[in-house]
Amino acid sequence: MSEQLDPSAQAVLDAMREADLPPLETMPAPQARQAFRDRRGRRELKLLPIAGVEDRLVDTGATQVPVRIYRPEAEEPRPVIVYFHGGGWVVGDLDTHDTLCRVLTASSGMGVVAVDYRLAPEHPFPAAPQDAVAVTEWVAAEAGTLGFDPGWIGVAGDSAGGNLAAVVALSLRDSPVTIRAQGLIYPSVDLTLNHPSHRAARTDIVLTHAVMRWFRDHYAPDAEDWLDWRASPLLAEDLAGLPPAFVLTAGFDPLTDEGQAYAARLREAGVAVHDRPWPGQFHGFLSMIGLIPEAYAAAEELGHWFRDAGLHR
Repeated sequence: MSEQLDPSAQAVLDAMREADLPPLETMPAPQARQAFRDRRGRRELKLLPIAGVEDRLVDTGATQVPVRIYRPEAEEPRPVIVYFHGGGWVVGDLDTHDTLCRVLTASSGMGVVAVDYRLAPEHPFPAAPQDAVAVTEWVAAEAGTLGFDPGWIGVAGDSAGGNLAAVVALSLRDSPVTIRAQGLIYPSVDLTLNHPSHRAARTDIVLTHAVMRWFRDHYAPDAEDWLDWRASPLLAEDLAGLPPAFVLTAGFDPLTDEGQAYAARLREAGVAVHDRPWPGQFHGFLSMIGLIPEAYAAAEELGHWFRDAGLHR
């Protein structure tokens, strides 16, 4: 494992420390959300070959979930990826991950449906996975109308969104909705937070140990829920039969050990896994496209992996 951050990541970290921004865990959730928006704002890449973007509301029966639909430049029905943003189930929205979704659309040649699921603490576990599953089922039912291929649906997400992508793949494993591939970007998959990287000094940056516990305790205040596989998919008894997975981890990240453990368990269960470590990067770097060159490269690599998986449909 790299002992130093990549120069680009170090420069961003130095700028963050110089700005002396207040930690998210010192703020009420609504204020933390605005701070996260300000720090991870939308950086639209206008030259990307994307045909169009549309915002809609999906009625799940329990609530109306905002989604943003990205369409690639293609006339034929294309595969579609349902994307769940990161932010500890407490912060983050469609705008904070807009650039990442644009890169994923352009590099995969697939449609992307980004999901603005309900956030904690106003809507604690299991509201987020309920929304994630419901919107994925809606995408499957409406794919033809939306101009996508109903026979090829993938899921993806970063951090808390990686958790939700993994949970959706597990939840729909035996359902009529077939998930073809899952892209898990530094996923949170074990809310017990017991892996060594949750205590290592080198990982206590950006997503600090304190803010990770703050996220977890807002999302799942009842410790019994940490053992529920819908909150901690790493603790699911059986991972067999799940779709191929792209698992990205960052070296300077409290979640790196559990992400690697999930990749290992998937592989042991017979699931095809593309394990992609970024040892010199910190948690959240993919949402810093425009600031960290490796972020664009990593997002494009994930998009190409989805593209190649979709060619075999």
